[in-house]
Amino acid sequence: MMHRLPPLTLLLLVAAVAVLPTPANSFAFQATTTSLSVRTPIQVAATFPRQLSLASSSQHPRSHHQNGKIVLAMSSDAAAAAAASNGNESSNGGGTASIPNEVFNLVKSIVGAGVLSLPAGIAAFGNAPSAIVPATLLITLIGLISAYGFSLIGRVCSYTGGQSYRDAWTKSVGDSTSWIPAVTCTFKTCCAILSYSMILADTTKSLLMTAGWEVSRTASLLGITTTALLPLCLLKNLSSLAPFSLVGISGMFYTAIAMAIRYFSGAYRLGTPAVKGTRSVAAVAAVPAGKYLSDVASKYRPSFGSLGASAALSPNVFILVCLLSTAYMAHFNAPKFYTELKNNTIQRYNTVVGTSFGISILLFGLVGSLGFLTFGAASSGLILNNYSGKDVLMSLSRIAVAVSIVFSYPLAFAGARDGWLDLLKVPMKERTDGVLTQTTLAILACVTFAATQLKELAFLMSLAGATLGNALIYVYPALMFRSAVKGMGSKASGGLKREVPLAMFAAALGVVFGGVGAKMAFGLL
Repeated sequence: MMHRLPPLTLLLLVAAVAVLPTPANSFAFQATTTSLSVRTPIQVAATFPRQLSLASSSQHPRSHHQNGKIVLAMSSDAAAAAAASNGNESSNGGGTASIPNEVFNLVKSIVGAGVLSLPAGIAAFGNAPSAIVPATLLITLIGLISAYGFSLIGRVCSYTGGQSYRDAWTKSVGDSTSWIPAVTCTFKTCCAILSYSMILADTTKSLLMTAGWEVSRTASLLGITTTALLPLCLLKNLSSLAPFSLVGISGMFYTAIAMAIRYFSGAYRLGTPAVKGTRSVAAVAAVPAGKYLSDVASKYRPSFGSLGASAALSPNVFILVCLLSTAYMAHFNAPKFYTELKNNTIQRYNTVVGTSFGISILLFGLVGSLGFLTFGAASSGLILNNYSGKDVLMSLSRIAVAVSIVFSYPLAFAGARDGWLDLLKVPMKERTDGVLTQTTLAILACVTFAATQLKELAFLMSLAGATLGNALIYVYPALMFRSAVKGMGSKASGGLKREVPLAMFAAALGVVFGGVGAKMAFGLL
Protein backbone atom coordinates (compact mmCIF):
# COMPACT_ATOMS: atom_id res chain seq x y z
CA MET A 1 0.00 0.00 0.00
CA MET A 2 1.07 3.60 -0.44
CA HIS A 3 2.52 5.04 2.75
CA ARG A 4 1.35 8.46 3.78
CA LEU A 5 2.54 10.80 6.45
CA PRO A 6 0.07 12.95 8.38
CA PRO A 7 -0.33 16.33 6.63
CA LEU A 8 1.00 18.24 9.65
CA THR A 9 4.13 16.07 9.82
CA LEU A 10 4.82 16.50 6.11
CA LEU A 11 4.34 20.25 6.26
CA LEU A 12 6.68 20.54 9.25
CA LEU A 13 9.38 18.54 7.48
CA VAL A 14 9.12 20.56 4.31
CA ALA A 15 8.89 23.89 6.14
CA ALA A 16 12.18 23.10 7.83
CA VAL A 17 14.01 23.73 4.60
CA ALA A 18 12.81 27.32 4.64
CA VAL A 19 14.62 28.08 7.90
CA LEU A 20 17.75 29.53 6.38
CA PRO A 21 20.41 31.78 7.82
CA THR A 22 19.96 35.33 6.64
CA PRO A 23 22.84 37.45 5.36
CA ALA A 24 22.88 39.17 8.74
CA ASN A 25 23.50 36.09 10.84
CA SER A 26 24.97 33.43 8.59
CA PHE A 27 28.68 32.75 8.81
CA ALA A 28 28.73 31.93 5.12
CA PHE A 29 27.63 35.46 4.33
CA GLN A 30 29.49 37.24 7.12
CA ALA A 31 32.83 37.92 5.45
CA THR A 32 33.70 41.60 5.33
CA THR A 33 33.85 42.51 1.70
CA THR A 34 33.29 45.37 -0.67
CA SER A 35 32.40 46.07 -4.23
CA LEU A 36 33.68 48.95 -6.30
CA SER A 37 33.06 50.04 -9.83
CA VAL A 38 33.87 47.76 -12.69
CA ARG A 39 32.73 50.35 -15.18
CA THR A 40 34.06 53.75 -14.10
CA PRO A 41 36.97 54.85 -11.92
CA ILE A 42 36.22 55.87 -8.36
CA GLN A 43 37.48 59.09 -6.85
CA VAL A 44 39.27 59.06 -3.54
CA ALA A 45 40.35 62.06 -1.44
CA ALA A 46 44.06 62.87 -1.32
CA THR A 47 44.22 61.46 2.21
CA PHE A 48 44.49 57.95 0.67
CA PRO A 49 47.77 56.51 1.99
CA ARG A 50 50.73 57.63 -0.09
CA GLN A 51 52.58 54.40 0.52
CA LEU A 52 50.03 52.39 -1.49
CA SER A 53 51.97 50.74 -4.29
CA LEU A 54 50.24 49.65 -7.46
CA ALA A 55 51.53 46.67 -9.31
CA SER A 56 51.13 47.84 -12.89
CA SER A 57 50.75 50.97 -14.93
CA SER A 58 47.14 50.04 -15.64
CA GLN A 59 46.45 50.45 -11.92
CA HIS A 60 48.34 53.70 -11.48
CA PRO A 61 46.20 56.44 -9.90
CA ARG A 62 45.41 59.53 -11.92
CA SER A 63 45.09 62.90 -10.16
CA HIS A 64 43.16 66.00 -11.05
CA HIS A 65 41.71 69.07 -9.36
CA GLN A 66 38.06 69.23 -8.36
CA ASN A 67 36.63 72.20 -6.43
CA GLY A 68 40.07 73.12 -5.19
CA LYS A 69 40.85 69.62 -3.89
CA ILE A 70 43.29 67.10 -5.26
CA VAL A 71 41.42 63.92 -6.19
CA LEU A 72 42.86 60.55 -7.12
CA ALA A 73 41.05 58.39 -9.66
CA MET A 74 41.98 54.73 -9.33
CA SER A 75 41.22 51.87 -11.66
CA SER A 76 38.39 49.62 -10.52
CA ASP A 77 40.66 46.63 -9.93
CA ALA A 78 43.02 48.51 -7.63
CA ALA A 79 40.17 50.21 -5.79
CA ALA A 80 38.32 46.95 -5.26
CA ALA A 81 41.39 45.23 -3.86
CA ALA A 82 42.20 48.16 -1.61
CA ALA A 83 38.68 48.47 -0.27
CA ALA A 84 38.38 44.75 0.29
CA SER A 85 41.60 44.66 2.25
CA ASN A 86 40.44 47.58 4.39
CA GLY A 87 37.13 45.85 5.10
CA ASN A 88 35.01 48.60 3.59
CA GLU A 89 31.50 47.88 2.31
CA SER A 90 30.78 50.18 -0.62
CA SER A 91 28.93 50.05 -3.90
CA ASN A 92 30.23 50.51 -7.41
CA GLY A 93 26.78 51.60 -8.55
CA GLY A 94 26.13 48.40 -10.46
CA GLY A 95 23.22 48.19 -12.86
CA THR A 96 19.55 49.05 -12.60
CA ALA A 97 18.01 45.82 -11.25
CA SER A 98 16.27 45.98 -7.87
CA ILE A 99 16.55 43.23 -5.27
CA PRO A 100 13.01 41.86 -6.01
CA ASN A 101 13.82 41.75 -9.74
CA GLU A 102 17.08 39.93 -9.10
CA VAL A 103 15.42 37.46 -6.73
CA PHE A 104 12.74 36.63 -9.30
CA ASN A 105 15.29 36.16 -12.09
CA LEU A 106 17.65 34.08 -9.95
CA VAL A 107 14.87 31.78 -8.71
CA LYS A 108 13.81 31.43 -12.34
CA SER A 109 17.39 30.47 -13.26
CA ILE A 110 17.74 27.93 -10.44
CA VAL A 111 14.33 26.26 -10.54
CA GLY A 112 14.28 24.35 -13.79
CA ALA A 113 13.84 20.86 -15.12
CA GLY A 114 16.33 19.44 -12.59
CA VAL A 115 13.77 19.60 -9.80
CA LEU A 116 11.63 16.97 -11.56
CA SER A 117 14.31 14.30 -11.07
CA LEU A 118 14.72 14.78 -7.30
CA PRO A 119 12.15 12.09 -6.29
CA ALA A 120 14.25 9.58 -8.25
CA GLY A 121 17.30 10.78 -6.33
CA ILE A 122 15.57 9.94 -3.05
CA ALA A 123 14.45 6.58 -4.46
CA ALA A 124 18.08 5.81 -5.35
CA PHE A 125 18.86 5.12 -1.67
CA GLY A 126 15.50 4.60 0.06
CA ASN A 127 12.05 3.13 -0.48
CA ALA A 128 10.28 3.96 2.79
CA PRO A 129 8.59 7.30 3.60
CA SER A 130 11.10 8.19 6.34
CA ALA A 131 13.78 8.53 3.63
CA ILE A 132 12.47 12.06 3.01
CA VAL A 133 13.95 13.15 6.38
CA PRO A 134 17.65 12.82 5.38
CA ALA A 135 16.72 13.83 1.83
CA THR A 136 15.22 17.10 3.05
CA LEU A 137 18.31 17.75 5.16
CA LEU A 138 20.53 17.11 2.13
CA ILE A 139 18.43 19.39 -0.06
CA THR A 140 18.91 22.13 2.52
CA LEU A 141 22.63 21.51 3.10
CA ILE A 142 23.56 21.34 -0.58
CA GLY A 143 21.43 24.42 -1.20
CA LEU A 144 23.35 26.37 1.45
CA ILE A 145 26.74 25.28 0.11
CA SER A 146 25.62 26.14 -3.43
CA ALA A 147 24.53 29.58 -2.21
CA TYR A 148 27.93 30.09 -0.62
CA GLY A 149 29.64 29.25 -3.93
CA PHE A 150 27.34 31.68 -5.75
CA SER A 151 28.24 34.35 -3.20
CA LEU A 152 31.97 33.69 -3.60
CA ILE A 153 31.80 34.29 -7.35
CA GLY A 154 30.13 37.68 -6.89
CA ARG A 155 32.68 38.66 -4.27
CA VAL A 156 35.55 37.68 -6.56
CA CYS A 157 34.01 39.93 -9.21
CA SER A 158 33.90 42.77 -6.68
CA TYR A 159 37.59 42.29 -5.83
CA THR A 160 38.87 41.88 -9.39
CA GLY A 161 36.39 43.73 -11.61
CA GLY A 162 35.49 40.51 -13.45
CA GLN A 163 32.27 40.65 -15.43
CA SER A 164 31.87 37.02 -16.50
CA TYR A 165 32.78 33.62 -15.05
CA ARG A 166 35.79 33.31 -17.35
CA ASP A 167 36.79 36.94 -16.77
CA ALA A 168 36.68 36.44 -12.99
CA TRP A 169 38.91 33.37 -13.38
CA THR A 170 41.32 35.27 -15.66
CA LYS A 171 41.67 38.16 -13.21
CA SER A 172 42.12 35.94 -10.17
CA VAL A 173 43.71 32.63 -11.17
CA GLY A 174 45.21 33.63 -14.52
CA ASP A 175 44.54 33.79 -18.24
CA SER A 176 46.56 30.71 -19.18
CA THR A 177 44.02 28.38 -17.56
CA SER A 178 40.85 30.35 -18.32
CA TRP A 179 39.92 27.73 -20.91
CA ILE A 180 39.10 25.31 -18.06
CA PRO A 181 35.94 27.06 -16.80
CA ALA A 182 35.07 27.94 -20.41
CA VAL A 183 35.08 24.26 -21.44
CA THR A 184 33.17 23.28 -18.30
CA CYS A 185 30.46 25.89 -18.89
CA THR A 186 30.09 24.86 -22.54
CA PHE A 187 29.68 21.17 -21.77
CA LYS A 188 27.34 21.91 -18.86
CA THR A 189 25.14 23.97 -21.19
CA CYS A 190 25.16 21.12 -23.71
CA CYS A 191 23.99 18.74 -20.96
CA ALA A 192 21.23 21.20 -20.12
CA ILE A 193 19.81 21.29 -23.65
CA LEU A 194 20.16 17.51 -23.90
CA SER A 195 18.08 17.12 -20.74
CA TYR A 196 15.54 19.57 -22.19
CA SER A 197 15.23 17.43 -25.32
CA MET A 198 14.77 14.28 -23.24
CA ILE A 199 12.03 15.91 -21.17
CA LEU A 200 10.28 17.23 -24.28
CA ALA A 201 10.37 13.76 -25.82
CA ASP A 202 8.56 12.27 -22.82
CA THR A 203 6.12 15.11 -22.14
CA THR A 204 5.13 15.52 -25.80
CA LYS A 205 4.48 11.80 -26.10
CA SER A 206 2.32 11.84 -22.96
CA LEU A 207 0.36 14.89 -24.10
CA LEU A 208 -0.31 13.35 -27.50
CA MET A 209 -1.52 10.16 -25.81
CA THR A 210 -3.87 12.26 -23.69
CA ALA A 211 -5.22 13.72 -26.93
CA GLY A 212 -5.74 10.21 -28.32
CA TRP A 213 -2.69 9.99 -30.61
CA GLU A 214 -0.33 7.07 -30.14
CA VAL A 215 3.19 8.09 -31.26
CA SER A 216 6.67 6.93 -30.36
CA ARG A 217 9.05 8.88 -28.18
CA THR A 218 11.44 9.44 -31.10
CA ALA A 219 8.67 10.69 -33.39
CA SER A 220 7.48 13.06 -30.68
CA LEU A 221 10.95 14.53 -30.24
CA LEU A 222 11.56 14.89 -33.97
CA GLY A 223 8.22 16.62 -34.36
CA ILE A 224 8.77 19.18 -31.59
CA THR A 225 12.38 19.73 -32.72
CA THR A 226 11.60 20.49 -36.35
CA THR A 227 8.44 22.52 -35.77
CA ALA A 228 9.44 24.53 -32.68
CA LEU A 229 13.01 24.16 -31.45
CA LEU A 230 14.82 24.63 -34.78
CA PRO A 231 12.97 27.82 -35.80
CA LEU A 232 13.46 29.30 -32.32
CA CYS A 233 17.17 28.41 -32.22
CA LEU A 234 17.65 30.16 -35.59
CA LEU A 235 16.23 33.44 -34.29
CA LYS A 236 18.76 36.29 -34.34
CA ASN A 237 17.10 38.23 -31.52
CA LEU A 238 15.92 36.25 -28.50
CA SER A 239 14.60 39.20 -26.50
CA SER A 240 11.04 38.44 -27.62
CA LEU A 241 11.18 35.17 -25.63
CA ALA A 242 11.73 36.88 -22.28
CA PRO A 243 8.00 37.15 -21.32
CA PHE A 244 7.64 33.37 -21.60
CA SER A 245 10.13 32.89 -18.77
CA LEU A 246 7.28 33.65 -16.35
CA VAL A 247 5.58 30.46 -17.56
CA GLY A 248 8.55 28.42 -16.36
CA ILE A 249 8.61 29.49 -12.74
CA SER A 250 4.80 29.57 -12.56
CA GLY A 251 4.66 26.06 -14.02
CA MET A 252 7.03 24.69 -11.36
CA PHE A 253 5.00 26.16 -8.51
CA TYR A 254 1.81 24.85 -10.13
CA THR A 255 3.41 21.39 -10.42
CA ALA A 256 4.25 21.39 -6.71
CA ILE A 257 0.65 22.30 -5.83
CA ALA A 258 -0.77 19.67 -8.19
CA MET A 259 1.53 17.00 -6.73
CA ALA A 260 0.36 17.93 -3.23
CA ILE A 261 -3.29 17.62 -4.26
CA ARG A 262 -2.73 14.20 -5.80
CA TYR A 263 -0.76 12.92 -2.79
CA PHE A 264 -3.20 14.00 -0.11
CA SER A 265 -6.23 12.85 -2.16
CA GLY A 266 -4.75 9.38 -2.58
CA ALA A 267 -5.36 9.42 -6.33
CA TYR A 268 -2.43 7.03 -6.91
CA ARG A 269 -2.49 4.87 -3.78
CA LEU A 270 -2.33 1.09 -3.92
CA GLY A 271 -5.51 -0.67 -2.87
CA THR A 272 -5.58 -3.33 -0.16
CA PRO A 273 -8.22 -5.99 0.46
CA ALA A 274 -10.24 -6.18 3.65
CA VAL A 275 -8.97 -8.35 6.51
CA LYS A 276 -11.46 -10.23 8.65
CA GLY A 277 -11.08 -9.78 12.35
CA THR A 278 -10.29 -12.52 14.83
CA ARG A 279 -10.18 -12.67 18.57
CA SER A 280 -6.57 -11.41 18.53
CA VAL A 281 -6.54 -9.28 15.38
CA ALA A 282 -8.90 -6.42 14.63
CA ALA A 283 -10.66 -6.30 11.29
CA VAL A 284 -9.20 -4.01 8.64
CA ALA A 285 -11.44 -2.41 6.06
CA ALA A 286 -10.52 -2.57 2.41
CA VAL A 287 -8.65 0.42 0.96
CA PRO A 288 -9.71 1.18 -2.60
CA ALA A 289 -7.06 1.83 -5.19
CA GLY A 290 -6.47 5.39 -6.28
CA LYS A 291 -8.58 6.90 -9.04
CA TYR A 292 -5.77 6.96 -11.60
CA LEU A 293 -3.75 3.92 -10.51
CA SER A 294 -5.12 1.62 -13.21
CA ASP A 295 -3.96 4.05 -15.92
CA VAL A 296 -0.33 3.97 -14.77
CA ALA A 297 2.20 1.54 -16.30
CA SER A 298 3.28 -1.17 -13.85
CA LYS A 299 6.87 0.10 -13.61
CA TYR A 300 5.62 3.54 -12.54
CA ARG A 301 3.13 2.36 -9.89
CA PRO A 302 3.87 3.11 -6.22
CA SER A 303 6.37 0.77 -4.58
CA PHE A 304 7.49 0.96 -0.96
CA GLY A 305 9.77 -1.09 1.26
CA SER A 306 11.71 -0.86 4.51
CA LEU A 307 14.70 1.29 3.50
CA GLY A 308 14.05 4.53 5.35
CA ALA A 309 16.17 7.24 6.95
CA SER A 310 19.04 4.89 7.82
CA ALA A 311 19.48 4.08 4.14
CA ALA A 312 21.03 7.55 3.73
CA LEU A 313 24.27 5.96 4.95
CA SER A 314 24.42 4.07 1.65
CA PRO A 315 26.78 5.35 -1.09
CA ASN A 316 23.70 5.64 -3.31
CA VAL A 317 22.85 8.85 -1.48
CA PHE A 318 25.51 10.56 -3.61
CA ILE A 319 23.17 10.20 -6.58
CA LEU A 320 20.80 12.65 -4.89
CA VAL A 321 23.74 14.93 -4.02
CA CYS A 322 24.81 15.06 -7.66
CA LEU A 323 21.25 15.62 -8.88
CA LEU A 324 21.12 18.59 -6.52
CA SER A 325 24.36 19.94 -8.00
CA THR A 326 22.58 20.05 -11.35
CA ALA A 327 19.33 21.37 -9.91
CA TYR A 328 21.00 24.31 -8.11
CA MET A 329 23.20 25.18 -11.06
CA ALA A 330 23.05 28.86 -12.03
CA HIS A 331 26.58 29.82 -11.07
CA PHE A 332 27.90 30.77 -14.50
CA ASN A 333 25.45 33.69 -14.33
CA ALA A 334 26.62 34.91 -10.90
CA PRO A 335 28.80 37.73 -12.34
CA LYS A 336 25.81 39.02 -14.31
CA PHE A 337 23.61 39.12 -11.22
CA TYR A 338 26.31 40.99 -9.31
CA THR A 339 27.04 43.60 -11.98
CA GLU A 340 23.37 44.22 -12.83
CA LEU A 341 22.25 44.77 -9.22
CA LYS A 342 21.59 48.41 -8.39
CA ASN A 343 23.82 49.70 -5.58
CA ASN A 344 25.59 46.36 -5.60
CA THR A 345 27.17 46.12 -2.19
CA ILE A 346 28.03 42.62 -1.09
CA GLN A 347 25.36 42.84 1.60
CA ARG A 348 22.66 43.58 -1.00
CA TYR A 349 24.06 40.92 -3.31
CA ASN A 350 24.01 38.32 -0.53
CA THR A 351 20.42 39.29 0.26
CA VAL A 352 19.54 38.36 -3.32
CA VAL A 353 21.50 35.10 -3.07
CA GLY A 354 20.11 34.05 0.33
CA THR A 355 16.48 34.82 -0.55
CA SER A 356 16.64 33.16 -3.97
CA PHE A 357 18.28 29.97 -2.77
CA GLY A 358 15.91 29.86 0.23
CA ILE A 359 12.87 29.89 -2.07
CA SER A 360 14.50 27.30 -4.31
CA ILE A 361 15.29 25.01 -1.37
CA LEU A 362 11.65 25.16 -0.27
CA LEU A 363 10.36 24.27 -3.74
CA PHE A 364 12.93 21.48 -4.17
CA GLY A 365 11.94 20.02 -0.81
CA LEU A 366 8.26 20.07 -1.74
CA VAL A 367 8.62 18.47 -5.17
CA GLY A 368 11.15 15.87 -4.03
CA SER A 369 9.15 14.85 -0.95
CA LEU A 370 5.71 14.81 -2.59
CA GLY A 371 6.88 12.83 -5.62
CA PHE A 372 8.66 10.24 -3.50
CA LEU A 373 5.84 9.89 -0.95
CA THR A 374 3.43 9.22 -3.81
CA PHE A 375 5.46 6.70 -5.84
CA GLY A 376 8.36 5.60 -3.62
CA ALA A 377 10.96 3.40 -5.26
CA ALA A 378 9.10 3.62 -8.60
CA SER A 379 9.78 7.37 -8.89
CA SER A 380 10.90 8.07 -12.46
CA GLY A 381 13.85 10.26 -13.42
CA LEU A 382 11.15 12.57 -14.75
CA ILE A 383 8.48 12.38 -12.06
CA LEU A 384 5.75 13.53 -14.45
CA ASN A 385 6.08 10.15 -16.20
CA ASN A 386 4.58 8.49 -13.13
CA TYR A 387 1.27 10.30 -13.46
CA SER A 388 -1.58 9.09 -15.62
CA GLY A 389 -2.06 10.55 -19.06
CA LYS A 390 -5.74 10.89 -18.19
CA ASP A 391 -5.00 13.04 -15.15
CA VAL A 392 -6.02 16.52 -16.34
CA LEU A 393 -4.41 18.24 -13.38
CA MET A 394 -1.01 16.74 -14.16
CA SER A 395 -1.49 17.11 -17.92
CA LEU A 396 -1.72 20.86 -17.35
CA SER A 397 1.56 20.59 -15.50
CA ARG A 398 3.10 18.79 -18.48
CA ILE A 399 1.89 21.57 -20.76
CA ALA A 400 3.37 24.26 -18.51
CA VAL A 401 6.71 22.43 -18.30
CA ALA A 402 6.78 21.80 -22.06
CA VAL A 403 6.02 25.44 -22.91
CA SER A 404 8.62 26.60 -20.43
CA ILE A 405 11.31 24.33 -21.90
CA VAL A 406 10.47 25.17 -25.51
CA PHE A 407 10.95 28.89 -24.91
CA SER A 408 13.93 28.44 -22.59
CA TYR A 409 15.64 26.07 -25.02
CA PRO A 410 16.95 28.69 -27.49
CA LEU A 411 18.40 30.77 -24.64
CA ALA A 412 20.43 27.83 -23.36
CA PHE A 413 21.20 26.71 -26.92
CA ALA A 414 22.69 30.10 -27.80
CA GLY A 415 25.08 29.71 -24.86
CA ALA A 416 26.14 26.25 -26.04
CA ARG A 417 26.60 27.43 -29.64
CA ASP A 418 28.63 30.49 -28.64
CA GLY A 419 30.69 28.33 -26.29
CA TRP A 420 31.64 25.95 -29.07
CA LEU A 421 32.51 28.82 -31.42
CA ASP A 422 34.68 30.34 -28.69
CA LEU A 423 36.46 27.03 -28.08
CA LEU A 424 37.03 26.66 -31.83
CA LYS A 425 38.39 30.24 -31.83
CA VAL A 426 36.02 31.47 -34.52
CA PRO A 427 36.37 35.31 -34.61
CA MET A 428 33.20 37.37 -34.15
CA LYS A 429 33.56 38.88 -37.64
CA GLU A 430 33.47 35.39 -39.16
CA ARG A 431 30.29 34.35 -37.35
CA THR A 432 28.05 35.06 -40.30
CA ASP A 433 24.44 33.96 -40.61
CA GLY A 434 25.59 30.99 -42.67
CA VAL A 435 28.11 29.89 -40.04
CA LEU A 436 25.57 30.27 -37.22
CA THR A 437 22.96 28.30 -39.18
CA GLN A 438 25.36 25.45 -39.93
CA THR A 439 26.54 25.35 -36.31
CA THR A 440 22.94 25.36 -35.08
CA LEU A 441 21.98 22.46 -37.35
CA ALA A 442 25.04 20.42 -36.35
CA ILE A 443 24.61 20.87 -32.59
CA LEU A 444 20.84 20.39 -32.65
CA ALA A 445 21.18 17.21 -34.74
CA CYS A 446 23.72 15.73 -32.31
CA VAL A 447 21.66 16.65 -29.25
CA THR A 448 18.45 15.29 -30.76
CA PHE A 449 20.10 11.99 -31.70
CA ALA A 450 21.55 11.63 -28.20
CA ALA A 451 18.14 12.37 -26.67
CA THR A 452 16.52 9.59 -28.70
CA GLN A 453 19.07 7.10 -27.35
CA LEU A 454 19.17 8.22 -23.72
CA LYS A 455 15.99 7.62 -21.73
CA GLU A 456 17.15 7.80 -18.11
CA LEU A 457 17.09 11.49 -17.21
CA ALA A 458 18.34 10.85 -13.68
CA PHE A 459 21.56 9.35 -15.08
CA LEU A 460 22.33 12.39 -17.22
CA MET A 461 21.48 14.85 -14.46
CA SER A 462 23.49 13.03 -11.79
CA LEU A 463 26.54 12.47 -14.02
CA ALA A 464 26.55 16.09 -15.20
CA GLY A 465 26.15 17.24 -11.61
CA ALA A 466 28.93 14.97 -10.35
CA THR A 467 31.46 16.22 -12.88
CA LEU A 468 30.60 19.62 -14.36
CA GLY A 469 28.18 20.88 -11.71
CA ASN A 470 30.44 20.18 -8.74
CA ALA A 471 33.33 21.95 -10.47
CA LEU A 472 31.32 25.10 -11.23
CA ILE A 473 29.55 25.25 -7.85
CA TYR A 474 32.21 24.16 -5.34
CA VAL A 475 35.70 23.89 -6.82
CA TYR A 476 36.17 26.84 -9.20
CA PRO A 477 34.66 29.53 -6.90
CA ALA A 478 36.96 28.43 -4.07
CA LEU A 479 40.04 28.50 -6.30
CA MET A 480 39.15 31.97 -7.59
CA PHE A 481 38.54 33.25 -4.08
CA ARG A 482 41.85 31.86 -2.78
CA SER A 483 43.76 33.41 -5.69
CA ALA A 484 41.98 36.77 -5.28
CA VAL A 485 42.87 36.90 -1.58
CA LYS A 486 46.43 35.80 -2.31
CA GLY A 487 46.73 38.56 -4.91
CA MET A 488 45.94 41.15 -2.23
CA GLY A 489 49.07 40.13 -0.36
CA SER A 490 49.54 41.84 2.98
CA LYS A 491 46.54 44.08 2.26
CA ALA A 492 44.09 41.18 2.65
CA SER A 493 42.15 41.39 5.88
CA GLY A 494 42.43 38.71 8.54
CA GLY A 495 38.82 37.71 7.97
CA LEU A 496 39.46 37.01 4.29
CA LYS A 497 42.55 34.97 5.05
CA ARG A 498 40.69 32.92 7.66
CA GLU A 499 37.86 32.26 5.21
CA VAL A 500 40.14 30.71 2.57
CA PRO A 501 40.30 27.31 4.37
CA LEU A 502 36.50 27.26 4.57
CA ALA A 503 36.23 27.87 0.83
CA MET A 504 38.82 25.17 0.12
CA PHE A 505 36.91 22.76 2.37
CA ALA A 506 33.85 23.35 0.17
CA ALA A 507 36.02 22.62 -2.86
CA ALA A 508 37.24 19.37 -1.27
CA LEU A 509 33.63 18.36 -0.64
CA GLY A 510 32.90 18.99 -4.32
CA VAL A 511 35.74 16.69 -5.37
CA VAL A 512 34.53 13.92 -3.05
CA PHE A 513 30.90 14.36 -4.14
CA GLY A 514 31.97 14.27 -7.77
CA GLY A 515 34.15 11.18 -7.54
CA VAL A 516 31.67 9.01 -5.65
CA GLY A 517 28.64 10.46 -7.43
CA ALA A 518 30.01 9.80 -10.91
CA LYS A 519 30.63 6.15 -10.01
CA MET A 520 27.13 5.75 -8.55
CA ALA A 521 25.48 7.51 -11.50
CA PHE A 522 26.43 4.71 -13.87
CA GLY A 523 24.44 2.35 -11.68
CA LEU A 524 21.27 4.06 -12.93
CA LEU A 525 21.76 2.74 -16.46
